[in-house]
Amino acid sequence: MQRRYITVDVFTDRAFGGNQLAVVLDAGGLTTAQMQAVATEFNYSETTFVLPPRDKANDAEVRIFTPVRELPFAGHPNVGTAFVLATLAKEPKSRLLFEEKAGLVPVDIFRERYRVISTELTAPQPLSRFAQCSADEVAACLSLSADDIRTDRHAPQVVSVGTPFVVAEVRSREAVRRAKPDAAAFGRMLPRDGAFSIWFYTQDVPAAEASCERQARMFMPGAGSLVEDPATGSATVAAAALFADLHPVRDGELKLTVGQGFDMGRPSFLLTRVHKQAGKIVSAHVGGSCVQMMEGTFKLAGVA
Repeated sequence: MQRRYITVDVFTDRAFGGNQLAVVLDAGGLTTAQMQAVATEFNYSETTFVLPPRDKANDAEVRIFTPVRELPFAGHPNVGTAFVLATLAKEPKSRLLFEEKAGLVPVDIFRERYRVISTELTAPQPLSRFAQCSADEVAACLSLSADDIRTDRHAPQVVSVGTPFVVAEVRSREAVRRAKPDAAAFGRMLPRDGAFSIWFYTQDVPAAEASCERQARMFMPGAGSLVEDPATGSATVAAAALFADLHPVRDGELKLTVGQGFDMGRPSFLLTRVHKQAGKIVSAHVGGSCVQMMEGTFKLAGVA
């Protein structure tokens, strides 16, 4: 059976920016092992597989795979998959509902003159704050010194709104730029409370990057090595929820634009919104633009 796929660059409005995503359409009948093999073959940070929904009230079941494992929830795969399905849809919808391992994920669709221009997901779970990590541990993972890690606003911590990540603040843009993943240190610190990856950021944003209020990078396990992700929506929205939780405002909407991927030549812009009411987080969102890149078909053989 021929399987159709479409690739998109996510969190960007230009080709060859943002984060690559492969969306496999009509994935019904594929086994978990086959999906993992296809994701490994694409070797993008994630590949999604679109299946019929278990509940007809929803739009699709979406399974998300990195080259090495399945994820319960991820950001750019939802933003990109929604963009693809909304672009292909004969009847336009303003919201799609995806069934995922972490729960039901709503994705809002924004159009101009009937053309899809961006999508925005709502995190499927409330903010969870788990184990804290020491500055020494995180610095070792990033090949930095402990002095490069800022802890006065918050300690490095595992946080999640569907998938857990270590979130850490770095003191300067220069330190973010020179960070490199250290496999031995990663192996000593992670996994921790389900987190396999480190999303780190700085508020020290130079004038040339002033369209962003934070600059971030993310290191994660790849196929046999540690790799960098150009744009990590699930970590960014979890971090935005953490920032909102720490913010003194009790009622209102907190917005933040985060840049990622700049240091690997794939600049990405992630737009976050977090709603608070009576001091508690009501919902957290992340979205952005997408660009369709390639489409084709494959015939799977040799994988059970």
